[in-house]
Amino acid sequence: MKKLFIALIIGIFITLISTLGFNTQHSMLLGIVAFLVTLWTNEAIPMGVVSLLPLMLFPIFEIIKFKEATSNYSKPIIFLFIGGFLLAMAIEKIGLHKIIANKLLSVFPSTPRGIIYSLAITSAVMSAFLSNTTITLMLAPIALFLTENMKLKIRFLLAVAYGASVGGIMTPIGTPPNLIYLGFMSEHGGSPITFVNWIYLTLPLAASMLAIVPYILSMGVTKEEVGHNKETFHINAVQKRFIYILLALVVVLLINSPIKPYYSGLGLNEKMILLGFGLITFAPKIGVLEWDDFKKFPYEILFLFGAGFTIAMAFMKTGLAVEITNYLNTFGDLPLFGILFLIAIFVSFSTEITSNTALTSIAMPVFFEFSRVNGLNQEIVMLTATLAASYAFMLPIATPPNAIVMSFRIIKIKQMAQIGFFINMIGAFLLAFTAYFFWGYML
Repeated sequence: MKKLFIALIIGIFITLISTLGFNTQHSMLLGIVAFLVTLWTNEAIPMGVVSLLPLMLFPIFEIIKFKEATSNYSKPIIFLFIGGFLLAMAIEKIGLHKIIANKLLSVFPSTPRGIIYSLAITSAVMSAFLSNTTITLMLAPIALFLTENMKLKIRFLLAVAYGASVGGIMTPIGTPPNLIYLGFMSEHGGSPITFVNWIYLTLPLAASMLAIVPYILSMGVTKEEVGHNKETFHINAVQKRFIYILLALVVVLLINSPIKPYYSGLGLNEKMILLGFGLITFAPKIGVLEWDDFKKFPYEILFLFGAGFTIAMAFMKTGLAVEITNYLNTFGDLPLFGILFLIAIFVSFSTEITSNTALTSIAMPVFFEFSRVNGLNQEIVMLTATLAASYAFMLPIATPPNAIVMSFRIIKIKQMAQIGFFINMIGAFLLAFTAYFFWGYML
């Protein structure tokens, strides 16, 4: 009850102080968003319940109508997530994720630096296609099992968490902010980014981070004793059959993706493809899931998407995005690289104290309007803001992977903050660099 009261006080305070620069409706919207973000943060109410509150609060306070709000909870992009998560559930059920992890971990040398690189890269690669929360939960115990050295345990856990955040940006389904970006852009006339093209755009950034972040984490512990163990896994018939299903999905996605101006692709909707392959996991003698497995489905994430899209709609329809843009326009005369770097820094450090999903929902309409007013490439500006929301490494509240490794009570917040601060700065710079020198020719 105390946490709920704190959220209410924060919401009222933000509403009152916002009246100094905004009208009543905009102040009310900012207060409601502050209330929701606080509840998402302090978990006074389950996340799924909080995510349904916009359906009540926005119509009551005349922000947007109930019918408009509900439309955001059934957007096509949500079905992309459903298909992707069904595949992830199937992989986890048959234990295929353990085999994948074991194979990737065996590639690197058994030194502190080698293991840190192997954990970070394994976490990144798997988080690109599966939930980074699930991957962190799966790899963290393995990281702890690898050594009894307390210094190395800290670095191994951070490698898992940071790798999950670094890798989550590599595909549209890797992390919720990516889907929010795609959903927002599809609603506002943006050019759709295919699954393969998304990987092509983000791979240089992720590869650069995976080269630098593990090296930083390994500094000061390269001479520590490891003393680790390894497990051996063998592929069974069910796992082998499912590997063929995943390979078929990859082939379909590749064939469907256009390579302009040489090939126009199949023209199939990627959301439909992912959902279709997700449903195949229930097919007799082919798939591995049963209806009872659906009980594990994270419905609260679907509601979280809906809440994010509803917040974005409210910012656009009430004109609050335009109002905030007017305050940001003072930075519009800076060189493009400077603008992109400031956006990356702002979003990255803002994410440290709130949900990256909620922050992305708020940032999308603001930076959409900012880029329109200042004649900037909207896709580059908004994609920069989206990916920056996943590159928050300082505090446990910033991302689910950070929170998970902190829950083992081995890492102190001070330790995570000290290392994470520098990685935040490096991530923001590399993101701006990639956006300016690479995306400028692609988007």
